[in-house]
Amino acid sequence: MKKSTIWAAGVAAVGALALTACGTGGGGEPATSGSPAGVQEVKFWGWAPGYADAVKAFNASHPDIKVVYEEVQPGAKGGYEKMLNAVKADSAACLGQVGYETLTSFAAQGALEDVTSYASKNEGEYVDWTWKAVSPGGKVYAAPVDTAPMALFYNNELFAQHGVAVPTTWDEYKQAAEKLKAADSNISISSPYLNYDYAGLAWQAGAPWFGIDGDSWDVSLDSDANKKVADYWQGLVDAKVISEAPMYDPAWFKGLGDGSIATLVGPVWQAGVIKGDAKAGAGKWAVAPMPQWAAGEDKVGNAGGSATAVLKGCDTPEAAWTFANWMSTDKDAYSALIEEAALYPAAKALLDLPSLTKPDEYFSGQKIFDVFKAASNNVDTSWVWGPNMPQTTKDLDDGLSKAWAGNGTLADAFSAAQTKTVDALKAQGLSVK
Repeated sequence: MKKSTIWAAGVAAVGALALTACGTGGGGEPATSGSPAGVQEVKFWGWAPGYADAVKAFNASHPDIKVVYEEVQPGAKGGYEKMLNAVKADSAACLGQVGYETLTSFAAQGALEDVTSYASKNEGEYVDWTWKAVSPGGKVYAAPVDTAPMALFYNNELFAQHGVAVPTTWDEYKQAAEKLKAADSNISISSPYLNYDYAGLAWQAGAPWFGIDGDSWDVSLDSDANKKVADYWQGLVDAKVISEAPMYDPAWFKGLGDGSIATLVGPVWQAGVIKGDAKAGAGKWAVAPMPQWAAGEDKVGNAGGSATAVLKGCDTPEAAWTFANWMSTDKDAYSALIEEAALYPAAKALLDLPSLTKPDEYFSGQKIFDVFKAASNNVDTSWVWGPNMPQTTKDLDDGLSKAWAGNGTLADAFSAAQTKTVDALKAQGLSVK
């Protein structure tokens, strides 16, 4: 099913979820004690590197709007909870950084402001599927910021040292894992993947977690396609070639830097994460296309990407949209986001920015965005996020964390999450196929 068809079919399903609007005051004010008379102040909560600088640049060029940026914890680590609680308390910021995977859940809880009347004129500026991602139910709630096509980050120095070829298929990836482990028992091919990082692996394999059938949700976490992906990674766990270091943990960054973790299968923005926190790996790493399930295929997953959403209760939604759209489409501002956070634009006009053609010394002088540009054209845009992803991923992560540690299997984790997700959606009064 095409993405446009899915989202059209989902109008009723998302609409059935929407709760009563949560307050009418809050995040933006026509003027505050910190702003001159006539200047609209817009509060913005986010966490991406470079956002604070984008706000400074906007404020310098837009004297009638003052954006006040506050860095919050990343979404799953507390940022989303802060936003939702603030919306309920009528004290939220006007704008919040919200991932595509969570935006539907926010809309379902009545936590977003409909800005269609201000935003519709900008629709053509964005990659089609990202615009649909910020428009559940046909109403626009956010400006797309970036996409997150995936590739293989690998320690080029390590592979060369041990004479291991860069894998192009998942079978070759497993062989590379075994060869590296045989060469040095301290080397692990990768670390455990959870929630949305794992979702990108399923996405590439054509193993959706959700679909929409009329007015009903189709939950498919325990499908045969998902079992195939889970069984593959379970095989690597059983072969003891997966590191115990959790992603984003200090031990993970240490492993990326010292060569004890050889690869990361992840999205473009991971380049910024690695460069910022695994500095010891500088000059050793490179990027290659994502391994394929069958030789000759060219399928890619997407892991992440976010939008600047207008939160419910914003008193200055038009000013909020003006900034949100500007940050996603201004060439200079976005070039800085590429430099600082390795974001890949959702705006069509920015896909040829010079910043995307520069060699990166951390990655052995490679022009890494060339790999991601090719990958972005091969992302399956039919993927659908469920109506309560924070709860779904919490339930899934409970099982995945145990399975990666050798307690149960990844397939078991998906079976358990399937049951919990279906039960939870039914308890919300939703129709589940």
